[in-house]
Amino acid sequence: MEKSVLRVLGDEQLDRSQEFHVFGIRHLSPTGAFHLLAFLDEVKPTAVLVEGPSDASSLIAELTSHGVVPPIAILAYTDQLPVRTLLYPYASYSPEYQAFQWASQNGAQAAFIDLPTEHALALYEQRKPRSSSAAGEISQADDDFQTYVQGQRRLYEQLAELSDEPDYEAYWERHFEHNLQKDAYRHGIYQFSAQMRELTSQQEWQFAPQEAAYNEIREAYMRRKIQDTIEAGHAPEKIVVVTGAHHASALDFRFPRMTDEQLKGLPKTRTKLTLMPYSFYKLSTHSGYGAGNQAPAYFELLWQCLQKGDLNRLPSLYFSQVAAYLREHGTYRSTASLIESVRLAEALAALHDGTQPTWKDLRDAAIVCLGHGELSTIVEALTRTDVGTAIGRLPEGVSQTPIQDDLNRELKRLKLEKYKSTVASSLELDLRENRRVKSEEAAFLDLKRSVLLHRLELLGINFAKKESVHQDSASWAENWVLQWTPEAEIQAVESTLKGETIELAAAFVLKERLDICVDIADASRIIRAACDCALTALMEQAQSALQGLAVDAGNFEQIAGAAYELSVLIRYGSLRRIDTATLVPLLQQLFLRGTLLLVDSAGCNDDAAQGMVRAIQSLHTIARDHFESVDDGLWLSQLQELASRDDRNAKLSGFAFAILLERNEISNERVATEVSRRLSPGIPVDLGAGWFEGMSMRNRYALLSRISLWQQLDLYIGSLDKAAFRRSLVFLRRAFGSFEPREKASVAEMMGDIWGVGADQGGAALQQPLSEEEKEKLDELGDFDFGDL
Repeated sequence: MEKSVLRVLGDEQLDRSQEFHVFGIRHLSPTGAFHLLAFLDEVKPTAVLVEGPSDASSLIAELTSHGVVPPIAILAYTDQLPVRTLLYPYASYSPEYQAFQWASQNGAQAAFIDLPTEHALALYEQRKPRSSSAAGEISQADDDFQTYVQGQRRLYEQLAELSDEPDYEAYWERHFEHNLQKDAYRHGIYQFSAQMRELTSQQEWQFAPQEAAYNEIREAYMRRKIQDTIEAGHAPEKIVVVTGAHHASALDFRFPRMTDEQLKGLPKTRTKLTLMPYSFYKLSTHSGYGAGNQAPAYFELLWQCLQKGDLNRLPSLYFSQVAAYLREHGTYRSTASLIESVRLAEALAALHDGTQPTWKDLRDAAIVCLGHGELSTIVEALTRTDVGTAIGRLPEGVSQTPIQDDLNRELKRLKLEKYKSTVASSLELDLRENRRVKSEEAAFLDLKRSVLLHRLELLGINFAKKESVHQDSASWAENWVLQWTPEAEIQAVESTLKGETIELAAAFVLKERLDICVDIADASRIIRAACDCALTALMEQAQSALQGLAVDAGNFEQIAGAAYELSVLIRYGSLRRIDTATLVPLLQQLFLRGTLLLVDSAGCNDDAAQGMVRAIQSLHTIARDHFESVDDGLWLSQLQELASRDDRNAKLSGFAFAILLERNEISNERVATEVSRRLSPGIPVDLGAGWFEGMSMRNRYALLSRISLWQQLDLYIGSLDKAAFRRSLVFLRRAFGSFEPREKASVAEMMGDIWGVGADQGGAALQQPLSEEEKEKLDELGDFDFGDL
């Protein structure tokens, strides 16, 4: 075995006279970055080796290129579906990122030395918990991972308890982030690593053998890469290795290096690499990132203070940011409150023998002095100050996938770059031509924005979410909520496998849907999506598919749904500059087929009637909006038949009757006759009340204007015996439950006139709060057997 590269002497100094240097860090440690830069200035290495995927070394130059703004991340992903990913994120204060910057500025070689992503991702898949498994089945990977997490948490909790700190994060910050003595950070982490590894090797702390084995594989590979660097001509004493604290004491040539045979035996999967912007939120532990910290923006502030050599200013800067956010949102705190906050934070630090308040101390002081003891009053200000909303930025030309580049170009072309923020923003679009501008690009800017956002939505890239508007769904107005997340960037990368541009990828997704389409409703939705996404060729293919499927279509609801989608396209297609003339014959065909199926399809139960009501509404909307193209007369005759039939679903007959009433197709005499017939003592109460429920689902104004209808309903209810009355309440309460308060008031006043007591007196009486006796009678309904209703 070769001589050890590292030796720990009794005075805890590292002998570096002839060997390479290991600098252990914690990811996202600003003080680690601060001490690392000082150490690099002292050693002036020719090679800086960093824990990270070795196949990503070619990206280091781009990570440090002009215009890159952290946080950013390296994304590894498989080149086949389903896409699996691994992320390696960096903030400006990440020691690894600062090591790259130093190497770039000082002409040193910089390289990653951890397992290539093709092996790391394959091994990760074997170790990670499964998202789903058979009931009651727990895999070894699941059990091992949970044991690892729980064991590590337990160990950290004991460390915090022994240090009299609220948690491990406070322990780490007070003992490592606030220690500015020369070499203290590096030596402390080396000792911390060695002792933690020794502790976890003891029987009571042994946990997660798969995790331990995985770390041993990584460390053996990193030792191999260090040896390769030495053999390439770099003097050992001119090599600095930057690695996570856990691995610091293991990067020692007393332990074996990975052989060629061992490397060939590792599992692998094909991967690709790209760079992507990241966010402070995703760097935080709040997002579930295990290697993150609780307050990325706070540690960015700490890093800025370290760079200026004035860490003592951190508390005052922190409280000033909290107070500034409060003022911006209408809550004011005095300068005296800020001073008291600083004093309280320093006092809390002194209780722990600390020279500087930790983030926990600052938060506690803020709650007391700025929140007056209530977290809720300042929670948003604290969140903005602690976590922040910053996102990274990559300039054009920096290595990204083609679809990422295309997305960035489109956002820039359509002036949507400012919406690439972690804070949700609303965007209102007007799809009509803007005649006040000169260029066509500007005239249809909102329309082109809509096309892009619809394409992103189709691809499952969660950057934009469409919200409903008060007008019809396909009118000239669209409301979107835009919010950028790293997940959206990953989803964009995954879409690379479907096409090299947003347009091609969206076309691929729609073509896949079209290939498996088996019903006309889905085909019509594909036509609508193709129109929204301006994919004309696919729109034509979907239209052909719909025509073929329509020949054998026999489901009334599907036909109505498909016809409605076409109706909307025909009505608003001009807004999207789409020629919809070829859709008219298809709409006529579907409308005719649906009209002829109406009466037969209405012979259904109440569960199916809900969908039928929506379908009837859709066809009636088509008849109203396209009366010049479709056979409106045939539709009305079919509604007349359904309204008069006693062997169809009573709710649907009532609904058809209400449509005809709204269209003034029924005379007052027929209204009285039909209401009398439907609401007579000889008709089963379920049918009578169900018919009234269906009728009440349409235009209430038409109902409220027919006093004869309410007279007949009053007579009908008065004729019911006790049991029948209770059964009718199921339908009547459901019907009246959808009435607006003003409509209920109109009914009450009308009943006052019918009863001869006057509208005012009757309305006031009926809207009085229930008496105790009336409440008891209602409670009795809970014991009534309503049968199978």
